[in-house]
Amino acid sequence: MPRPVRVLISKIGLDGHDRGAKLIVRNLRDAGMEVIYTGLWQTPASTVHAAMQEDVDVIGVSLLSAAHMTIMPELRRLCGEYGIPDVPLVVGGIIPEDDKEPLRGKGVDGIFNPGTAMQDIVASIQTLSEKSRATRQAEPTPDIQTPTGLARAITWIIEGRNDEIPTPAQTTPSVCIGVTGAPGVGKSTFIGKLADRLVERQHRVGVVAVDPTSPITGGSVLGDRLRMMRNVPVEAMFVRSLSSSGQAGGLAPHTQAVTHLLRAAAYDVILVETVGAGQNDVHVRTVADEVLLLTMPGAGDSVQFQKAGVVEIATGFVVNKADLTGADDTIRQLRDALEDDRGVWGVSSMRNEGFDPLCDWIESRIST
Repeated sequence: MPRPVRVLISKIGLDGHDRGAKLIVRNLRDAGMEVIYTGLWQTPASTVHAAMQEDVDVIGVSLLSAAHMTIMPELRRLCGEYGIPDVPLVVGGIIPEDDKEPLRGKGVDGIFNPGTAMQDIVASIQTLSEKSRATRQAEPTPDIQTPTGLARAITWIIEGRNDEIPTPAQTTPSVCIGVTGAPGVGKSTFIGKLADRLVERQHRVGVVAVDPTSPITGGSVLGDRLRMMRNVPVEAMFVRSLSSSGQAGGLAPHTQAVTHLLRAAAYDVILVETVGAGQNDVHVRTVADEVLLLTMPGAGDSVQFQKAGVVEIATGFVVNKADLTGADDTIRQLRDALEDDRGVWGVSSMRNEGFDPLCDWIESRIST
């Protein structure tokens, strides 16, 4: 079965709302596509950098700033710079009729004005995706030592082409950290802040972010990257979003193979974010060296923290949103309930506080 169409939707510029972009995202998901949404206030560089890492079939841009004649050619130029020169570009916004042909001449493959029928947008993206994939068929074996090659190799794994990828032996000491927790506990924001701090400490960080697949349409909104995006690309951080494809346990079918590629590509810290997990979602322990369980103030008591399941497989605990009332009580209850030497840290992603002791612990786990 062919993998779903993979499209990135970016809102570039200073426009303060994204209602239209979110409507497009939902409709593409309902059409069975995997949609990476990067959120408001993106730049051309951050957009193309994300598209390269995600190895998308199509890049879609929402513009209301009347800057289409500047931004879209810059996107096409950056696609060449990042090694994805043939990825189709589409743009939605108020585009004057006189500008459409010049835009097409500058490499824009689809132009959608307000009022364009959704079925026409979906059909156009599907057609462009087919052309994009056909172009890639003649490409050589990807080199995972380059970001573009690593991104393409991950796609090959998802397509079942593992045997065609020569994977060099891992030579860099590394650690794979699973990050799990209930929906809404703040895993993506936490990972973004943690990764930033690790990069500041001169680490190369790979992130594998898993989001659920719709059991009805087979599509996915891969929105974890949204909370990790920076306007300026961070070259030492590689983020790849995966859909769960219906797999139970909080991970995607190819999570472990992707982490092996990241290790071989010399990323020394790999962070694996599960989907919102319940007590029985423990599969992350089979792919990670260590598991951090995120909780938040008021999320449980000493009895709750003694239950079997995800609490048992965690090797460390993070009370996120530690700036909220009750954080100290939750940290104390956790330590009382565990009765062992597993670490408990309080962090505030909003205030960017508490990460250094956690980074120290992660660095102590890096090994060959």
